[in-house]
Amino acid sequence: MSETKAVVLTVRELIWNAFRNFPEQPAVGFVGEKMATYAEIKQQTEQLAFYFKQLGIVKGDRVAILGPNSPNWVVSYFTLLGSGIIAVPILPDFHAAEIDHILKHADVKGFIVGQKQITRLKSETVSSISRIFQIENFSRLINYDDPASASSWEEFIPQGSMDPFTVSVTKDDLATLIYTSGTTGFSKGVMLSNENLATNVKQCYEVEPPGCGDVFLSILPLSHTYENTVGLLLPMSYGASIQYVEKPPTASVLLPALKMVRPTYMLTVPLVIEKIFKTQIKGKVEKSAPLKLLYRLPAFRKFFHKLAGKKLYATFGGRLKFFGIGGSKLDESTDRFLKEGHFPYAIGYGLTETAPLICGANPKNTRVQSTGTPVMGVELKINEPDIDTGIGEIWARGANVMKGYYKEPDITSKVLLPDGWFRTGDLGVFDSDGYLFIKGRLKNVIIGASGENIYPEEIESVINKFQYVLESVVVEQKGKLVALVHFNIEELEKHFEHFKDEARLQVEKKTDEMRKELQHFVNSQVNRYSRLQGIIIQDTPFEKTATKKIKRYLYQL
Repeated sequence: MSETKAVVLTVRELIWNAFRNFPEQPAVGFVGEKMATYAEIKQQTEQLAFYFKQLGIVKGDRVAILGPNSPNWVVSYFTLLGSGIIAVPILPDFHAAEIDHILKHADVKGFIVGQKQITRLKSETVSSISRIFQIENFSRLINYDDPASASSWEEFIPQGSMDPFTVSVTKDDLATLIYTSGTTGFSKGVMLSNENLATNVKQCYEVEPPGCGDVFLSILPLSHTYENTVGLLLPMSYGASIQYVEKPPTASVLLPALKMVRPTYMLTVPLVIEKIFKTQIKGKVEKSAPLKLLYRLPAFRKFFHKLAGKKLYATFGGRLKFFGIGGSKLDESTDRFLKEGHFPYAIGYGLTETAPLICGANPKNTRVQSTGTPVMGVELKINEPDIDTGIGEIWARGANVMKGYYKEPDITSKVLLPDGWFRTGDLGVFDSDGYLFIKGRLKNVIIGASGENIYPEEIESVINKFQYVLESVVVEQKGKLVALVHFNIEELEKHFEHFKDEARLQVEKKTDEMRKELQHFVNSQVNRYSRLQGIIIQDTPFEKTATKKIKRYLYQL
């Protein structure tokens, strides 16, 4: 596709245009609380920018943000981008050692942090940062480990109107430095410019345009590019409102929030909706022998999915226009249920390095297991596709592709080529209509005994269809394919209903039987060279990234 001819704006221009166009519209707030308007967010942003300016934090400096989603997180982020200060969002669930690495590697001059998060960071790195602010009220901590040392910022703020955003910010200026929640050790700092972000906001709008009156319910971390661009910059560039939950989005938190907010837009990762499908939809089928038999008939399955989809739509408030799924591959059974249930979902594909969206669909043109078509202004190609399957590495080129990895020129040169192509490291294939299908990660490919390409993610998708399996990882061990499998204890408890207090004991007793049953289930559905030769029980859930991708490097045998 050809590149967009639209004028590229900076993030500041996008958001400040919204401040002018929608001053009295509700902007952000917590579920059940009064929403701040666009005009109020603008005023708070100006005040905080003036405060930072007085403290000597200027364009080009790096300031980290670590805290849960909140209106103050939004104010912090807009303050930094509006001032030409480079924002360094940090994922709240990063380990203390990872956060310490980021603060050092990014050379941060300031640190906006939540009270709960800072208690985990008693290190020399944090104490060396002279400008630390509590995200709850923006007060400055003189001693980072002593909340009582906080000083008020209000005395620095002049009365009346002000315009602290006098510094020039261009499309080429670095806007944010986002450290990826990688699956291979310490994360890399992805440099995204104003052009990268502003371009992707407009690309997302072309896929599914929100506007005034639309309500986003945000449950993913704002420090991740997916939620940051699609769940914050996109809605706030076009007058929509965003509501945040104050606690982790468990069922007990999410269900009342859905009832109260009745969102029109929502973003999630596959794990959330897959769990709903496995427990609430597929779980009911597995409990009933007649229903299980009928479910095998396509006509009945579609009818059942349509009824269940209607009920699910009501559970989400009955107003959903767009339920975006991204971050990792969606299970095929769940995908088919959403499609046949007429649920307004769509799957997108992107990376932190592409700000993030490069491929997407809307609820009107989804295809099962596809991530849609390239977004406006992005070129995609399959490099060196396999002659038989058409599968190859996905390469991307466009104005939303990153400037590179911070302080990592050698790594950057390996993935960002001189002619602008970015090597995603993902494997995919296009169908005849240009829809992209993701097949896995290039680095995860296992070479079979006769040189066959074995894609572990595809085997895992079969394993995960097994009734009692929650998640799995396929690895190579001494030339053999082995699956590490974590069973769904809740389902096993239901299965062994007379032994609920001894579910784990029952698992141990049934281990050999379940291994054989699972191995037969998988091997009857995959190619000869993709058959499992061993299964290892994983007692605890696999460790994951912020977007719920399994950290595979931790489980190599």
